[in-house]
Amino acid sequence: MQEPHLKSINEKIGFIGAGNMAKAICEGIVRKGLISYKQVYVAGPHIENLIYWQEKGASVSTENGKIVEESDVIFLAIKPHILPTAIANMYDTLPQKPLKSKLFVSILAGVPMQQLENVLCSLEGIRIIRAMPNTPMMVGEGCTVFCPGQRATEKDIEIVRSILSVSGLCKQVPESLINAVGALSGSGPAFVYLMIEALADGGVKMGIPRTMAIEFAVQTVLGAAKMVKETGKHPAELRDEVCSPGGTTITGIHALERGGVRASIMDAVEAAANRSAELGEKKHG
Repeated sequence: MQEPHLKSINEKIGFIGAGNMAKAICEGIVRKGLISYKQVYVAGPHIENLIYWQEKGASVSTENGKIVEESDVIFLAIKPHILPTAIANMYDTLPQKPLKSKLFVSILAGVPMQQLENVLCSLEGIRIIRAMPNTPMMVGEGCTVFCPGQRATEKDIEIVRSILSVSGLCKQVPESLINAVGALSGSGPAFVYLMIEALADGGVKMGIPRTMAIEFAVQTVLGAAKMVKETGKHPAELRDEVCSPGGTTITGIHALERGGVRASIMDAVEAAANRSAELGEKKHG
């Protein structure tokens, strides 16, 4: 059922790539009533991987060109190293007749706008928006940034924002920030999963049963994140509210600082951002 403040999307939405991110993006807008699966076109190299989409009511094909022909907005939802193969398949299977102008939305990590424009330049009048979503979109708590290309229109931006904002936070940023935000919010969930696992391991070490320790660790992280979001307080202020003088929490904080946890997390974000840039240069430079 559509929410009152959301506008329906009349455009046909295509996905080159049928994996988890494509599913998360599509399910979000279907769940909110913006489109139906009858407006969705999906391509993948193996027909058996498209059965999920077919059962939902989407049109599926192993020919990327067919998806481009039928769709108005096409998401490039593949791994960066697959891009050359996917584009080659697209050109090989495009119809001979001229295509109307298309909007491509790339969610490929590390692939800059200029490279996307280069590989799609044979398509007349195409517009490109580069986006970086994360996997928590699957549960409606995503964090996505996007950057429009030079030819993208205000309507293009509105459509992409509508699609990506229904499953969490969505903000427009300069392309120079895409890799950094991808490292923070794209890779960040994996860093948090590691922390949840470590919290649970600490509980197990102190005698808490594993299942219970994981449950408590998950709720603790969820509650802490919600406190930051809903109170608007700086995380350091909330941390200080928990740290009683000479108490247990400040003793634990001391152990974390001694172990370099803060610096390690900062290093992890930096390393992920640098790797994203390297992948773009290596695969598409």
